[in-house]
Order: sequence, then structure tokens, then C-alpha cells
Amino acid sequence: MHGYELRKRLNGVLGTFRAISYGSLYPCLKTLESAGFIASAAPADETTPPLTAKRGRIVYQLTAEGKEHFAERIADAGPDTWDDESFGVHFAFFARTDADVRRRILEGRRSRLEERLALLRSSLTRTVERIDSYTLELQRHGLESVEREVRWIDDLLAGEAAGAGSAVDRNDSDSTPDTSPKRRPAPNASPRRRNQQ
Repeated sequence: MHGYELRKRLNGVLGTFRAISYGSLYPCLKTLESAGFIASAAPADETTPPLTAKRGRIVYQLTAEGKEHFAERIADAGPDTWDDESFGVHFAFFARTDADVRRRILEGRRSRLEERLALLRSSLTRTVERIDSYTLELQRHGLESVEREVRWIDDLLAGEAAGAGSAVDRNDSDSTPDTSPKRRPAPNASPRRRNQQ
């Protein structure tokens, strides 16, 4: 597959929040190629017209060493797999990951998030009187986002424990996300007025 197609697939699998630019993709492909994990070649059916500056497409293919390296990477459940930067990539390959490794990664991610929750709650408690209402709402939003991810991880772990593979694979009404809007007090309302609402 060539770089354009690979970028398109990666963006589809990892989502728009992890958009891959060509400026990061091609250096990464060169690194993988020099490590022997992928091999490049010009496609046999494509010819570049003579006397043009246009480069032909380069097609990349996974090597045997690359397949072995990939298998090692998806079998890894160490602390680096729980971080924000790595978790989404590992999660994208959970269908090819052993159940025990998935469980360890999810448990590690939950512990990392619980640490973050404790810090956010502590920070919010200490600073609630010293910050403006918009900054307070931003901190609450961050706290709610982490709490939501912890609930999601708990659902995934419950699915793993039930042997369903994951909560994503189950087809029950409990896994349908609640998308109804929540009523929140206006950011410029006083704290006393918020408690009355």
C-alpha cells in the first residue's frame, strides 16, 4: 500500500483526533524501512512519464521481521501502553490482541485515569474559590471527561470478564451511549445561584 492510502486507513482506524500528517508519516515509513520492518518498491503497473518532475508512488509492504515486530508490540502490556499517546493505537488493534493482554492494558489505563482523577479533584477543590467561572467549567469538563473514560474502561473490562470479547461487541441496550444534553448552570452564575438551580 502506498503512503496516501496508508494515511487514509490510519486516519479511519485511529479517528480524526489522531490525524496523521504526511510530515510525520513519511519519516516514520523511512525509519521502519531502515529497521527492516517494511520494504518499498514502485508498483509494477505505474510508470512515470519521461522528463517530468512527478515522482512515482512508492508501495510499502510488511516484511517477515515487521510481522514479528508487530506481534511483539501488540503482546506488550507495559506501562507505556496505558499512556494517552499509546493507548488509542493499542486499542485499535485489540481484535488481534490476546484477551489477557487486553485486560492488563485496560486495567493499567484505568489505574492511570484514577491517578489523573485524584489530581483533578484535588486541584479543583484547592482552586475553586480563586478561579473565574469559565476556568472552573473547563476544569469540570476535564474531570467529567476522565470520569466518562473510567466508566467506559469499566464496561470494557466487564465485557472481557464475561467472555464477550468487549463491551463494544455486545448487542444490548445497556451499551448504547446516553447522548441526551445535560442541563448545566450558566458559567457566569454565582456559586450560590448554581446550588439553587
